[in-house]
Amino acid sequence: MMKIDVLTLFPEMFTGVFGQSILQKAAEKSAVQYNVVNFRDYADNKHNSVDDYPYGGGAGMVLKPQPIFDAVATLKENTDSKNTKVILLCPQGERYDQRKAEELAREDHLIFICGHYEGYDERIREHVVTDEISIGDYVLTGGELGAMVVIDSVVRLLPEVLGNQESHMKDSFSTGLLEHPHYTRPADFRGMKVPDILLSGNHKLIEEWRNKEALRRTLLRRPDLLDNMELTAEQEKWLQEVKKEYK
Repeated sequence: MMKIDVLTLFPEMFTGVFGQSILQKAAEKSAVQYNVVNFRDYADNKHNSVDDYPYGGGAGMVLKPQPIFDAVATLKENTDSKNTKVILLCPQGERYDQRKAEELAREDHLIFICGHYEGYDERIREHVVTDEISIGDYVLTGGELGAMVVIDSVVRLLPEVLGNQESHMKDSFSTGLLEHPHYTRPADFRGMKVPDILLSGNHKLIEEWRNKEALRRTLLRRPDLLDNMELTAEQEKWLQEVKKEYK
């Protein structure tokens, strides 16, 4: 079972997220255990302050190292895992993607640090954190929303969490391509019809159509994903066919 600890000044933000949908089901199936900690509880001063003015001056407040250092040490002591990933949600971190989600899903213990204010004392980065993650090139008021995004994308990959174990294998980005279009009943909705191939019952042709449409969608919406992707001979053939359609 994976254990996920979250260090935050606003633990109530996670109540609804962890108590709904797939994240809740994952906990009920004992695939994951969540623990949300207010790191203000680890402050060693009478006012429980966790931030201070930056040395050298400047705007904003900076998170002090002591509460984070002590909180992470305690959480590590309370787990059997020997390889804990300590993740800092930060605009300066590596850009988050599906490959990173798959990497984290193989871990036993994740600790997420959600900060506020102007930033973190640099010693937190240098001596506590193993991974810095950014969910995009923009700035949020805190790391909580970023942590929720990462946790959701990781937990859904854990064994037995999704009803169909193959569900995530063809998700956008899991294969390197964007996912193909989906259709359901009715076959004719107000004159808008489902492609005939999907109604044919020919699974081989359906699979070929899906692969080709995944290539088409990627070419039109995220052609950059194709730049470093190694395509099979068949995929290359389909891609060239798609390109001819747009000449």
